[in-house]
Parts: sequence; structure tokens; C-alpha cells
Amino acid sequence: MLVVNFSCKNSAKSSHADIEVKTSKPNIVVIYLDDLGYGDLSSYGATELRTPHIDALATGGVKFTNGYATSATCTPSRYAMLTGMYPWKNKDAKILPGDAPLLIDTQQHTLPKLLSKAGYQTAIVGKWHLGLGSGNVNWNETIKPSPNEVGFDESYILAATQDRVPTVYIENGDVVNLDKNDPIEVDYKTNFEGEPTAISNPEMQTMKWHHGHNNSIVNGIPRIGYMKGGEAAKWSDVDMADHFLVKAQNYVKTHKAKPFFLYYAMQQPHVPRTPHPRFVGKSGMGPRGDVILEADWCIGEFMKTLEEEGILENTLIVFSSDNGPVLNDGYYDDAVEKLGNHDPKGGLRGGKYSLFEAGTRVPFITYWKNHINPSVSDAIVCQIDLLASFGHLVGIEDNTTDSKNYLNTLLGETKKGRDHLIIEAKSNTALRSGDWLMIPPYKGSAMNKKVGTETGVLLQYQLFNLNEDLGQENNLAESNPKKLKDMIQIFERLKQ
Repeated sequence: MLVVNFSCKNSAKSSHADIEVKTSKPNIVVIYLDDLGYGDLSSYGATELRTPHIDALATGGVKFTNGYATSATCTPSRYAMLTGMYPWKNKDAKILPGDAPLLIDTQQHTLPKLLSKAGYQTAIVGKWHLGLGSGNVNWNETIKPSPNEVGFDESYILAATQDRVPTVYIENGDVVNLDKNDPIEVDYKTNFEGEPTAISNPEMQTMKWHHGHNNSIVNGIPRIGYMKGGEAAKWSDVDMADHFLVKAQNYVKTHKAKPFFLYYAMQQPHVPRTPHPRFVGKSGMGPRGDVILEADWCIGEFMKTLEEEGILENTLIVFSSDNGPVLNDGYYDDAVEKLGNHDPKGGLRGGKYSLFEAGTRVPFITYWKNHINPSVSDAIVCQIDLLASFGHLVGIEDNTTDSKNYLNTLLGETKKGRDHLIIEAKSNTALRSGDWLMIPPYKGSAMNKKVGTETGVLLQYQLFNLNEDLGQENNLAESNPKKLKDMIQIFERLKQ
């Protein structure tokens, strides 16, 4: 059990410098959603969706209004959170296919490695999408390297995303329920002879593809990539949320005697959106709304487990999302048609794949019952800083990465956050500094027409005062050349 002594030099004030962790350390849980937007939660202003369990974290902890992923897409954000490194420094940190080699070098410093040094048990349950193996993965043997080789003692994952093959769970490097007489083959370029696809056999689809998702069909859902074999190992899409929830709950129950770090990487509301029948139609917004309600319920059940096991007060929880929202991301599922008055962006501009704020500004909540005082913070915080901040919490300082220690901010003891943050979308970068956002000129399309999202890409500089212009409607680059010059200088210095 956790023993934390708060010794205050001033009885009216306390700071983390005054906290002494005596005999053990708090459990740490990162709950990470996939494509959840800044405005998708009722605690962040949504009026058409009710998310009471996530809202309970927000009202009982610190709700950050300026919380960021590093990137507007999933692989780079996950890489940054786990390594403490800006993803734009790694040319391979882009959206990966399901058969990509492991993106994180096994010698690289990682968050689970850091916590392991402090005596933590470490595990990931859920979406990985950071590559596996060293190329040409043999899915029918133990896959190495995997999350287990970059710091996780235990891993139970889907390799990439729910819309990519292979559509199987992998536990500690081994495909779950694999029949060796029905080996798995995966290819992202060429289909296997005789295997049906959404192009050759559209009648097999129960979910219709809009763009990009027209390869192998599994459970009636066309995917990205081609897969053959592994029938007994294929997951049930509608049961995925329940499946990962049970794995996360069981991990907590069987590891509560010692401090643990659990990375609970949920798949909602990424496509394909496949709510369990219990949640179908509950939101009135189609599958996207339904899976957000499903995710909220799962988090409520997980929190209930922490409480029933007697460790809720000993567990620091960080809740966030890997990037901003997207509606049509490859399937016809009524996400656009049934949106109604709901604004997944929460008044921001852009979305997934975008340099505008809705691409990287996401819900960000810290919760630690009876240790964090409930508050709302406007401090700029970023997932990249979890590594150094958690390191400080457990007594291991890190200055080898881009991660900075903002533990006081995460615990709500100060509202001073980052001065500067570089954000990224599709390998382009921009600067958030104070109340300002500067986007340099880039070649490319101003609109991602497939998904209907503005990219933030223009041939001229863009400068926005986010305090006065949250929706980024007024480009001040020409009218405020001095501020633009200052931002460019900061940006160039940080990029070096």
C-alpha cells in the first residue's frame, strides 16, 4: 500500500517538494483513447453526449484546458508519450502499417523502463501501433522485439489499429489462440490468391468502406492490408472493449501487492466503430457516439475495480487521447449524418491530421483521489512530459530526452506549464508559445478531402492569438510582424 507523508513547511501551502514517498510508490495508470476530440466529453462542453465516468475524473482531479498530444496522428503521439522524444526527430515516426518493424529502439529510454528501475511492474493492455519485430514478422512464432523488449513486463495488444490486419490479439509476443495448422500470413501490398476483398466480394461486407479500407474482410468489415489464415485467433470486434476491460481489471487484481504502471490503450472511437449490442443506438449519433459511451462505461467499471481492490487512493491516473477527432475516417457509419449539434472539436479548428488546434489539443485529466485537489488548469501540458514527471515522482530524474518535469502542474499544485511546445501533423511542425500558435508555410493541400478536415497547410505564415481567437479565424501574421518574428526565432531555436 502507498504511504505518502505530506510535510508542509507552511501549513497554508504545500508543494511537491515537500512530499516524501516513504516505503512505496503510487500505482500509475495512463488511460489513452483513440481519436477522441476536445469536445467529445460532457466535462469538456459536449451537450449531446453524457460521459459521467470520465466527467468524474475531471471533476475530482485536474481538468486541463490546454492539454496536448504531440501529434495529430496516433503512432507519433504514442511514440512521444512512451519515449519522451519529439516524434518529428524520428523520420519513421509516422502512421505505421500493421506489419511495420518496431519503431522504438530496444536500447532507447522509455517510460516503462524508467518505472521498472523504480521497482514498478509494467504492462500495456490495448492498442500498440508502434510496430513489431525487426521486419518480415512471422506471426506464427513468438514475435521479438515487442512491447516486452522496450520496458513492459506484460503486454496484451492489438498490433496496430482495429481497421488494420492482422486482426488478432498478441500476448507477450504470441498470437492468442493461434492454430499452428492454420498459420497467419500478412501482406500490405499484394493479396493472397483466392482471398476475398471488399473489391472482389463486396457482398461480404456488413460495413461499407468509404476510402482506403477495401482489402481483406474480417467479421464483415473490410480492412487495410491483406491477411490469410488464423481463423481461430481472429478477434470479435463488438467484444473488443469488454475484452480489453477484463484484461485491465485482471491485471490490477493480480498485481496490486506491488506498485504497477498500466498503459490502458483503448481503441475507441477509432474506426471501425463497433459498439457492443448493449450500446448500439444509445447515443443517437450512430456508432461513433455509441463507442464513446461504451468507452466511458468501461472507464467507470475500471475505476470501480480500483476501488473494490482497495487501491484507488493509491493510484495516479492520467486520461487523454492520442489526437483530435475525425468523423469519416474510412467507413460509411453515419458519423457525419447523425452528428446533429455535437461538436467533437469543442470550438477548435481542424481535427485529426491537422496542424490547427483540434489536431493535437485533446482532453487531458489527472486524478489521484485525496491527493489531487479538484481544479481546472489553463497550463500548457503535453503527454511527452509524462516520462520526466513520473520519473521525478518516483525519484529518478531524466534529462536525456525532450521530456520535462511538470509534476507539480500535473498534480495541480501550480498552474505554470510549458512555455513552448512543438506540435506535429503529417511531418509538418508548428509552435505553441504562451497564448500564441504559429504555423510556418508548407506546400500541400489546405483540406484533407477524404476526411473533410482542414490540414492547417498554407504557403504563408499563420499566427493566432488563442486567448482571443480559439477558433483560429484571424491570421495575425501580417498585422503583427514583431510577434511573428519572435515566434519564428523561438521555433528555429527549439528545432535545432
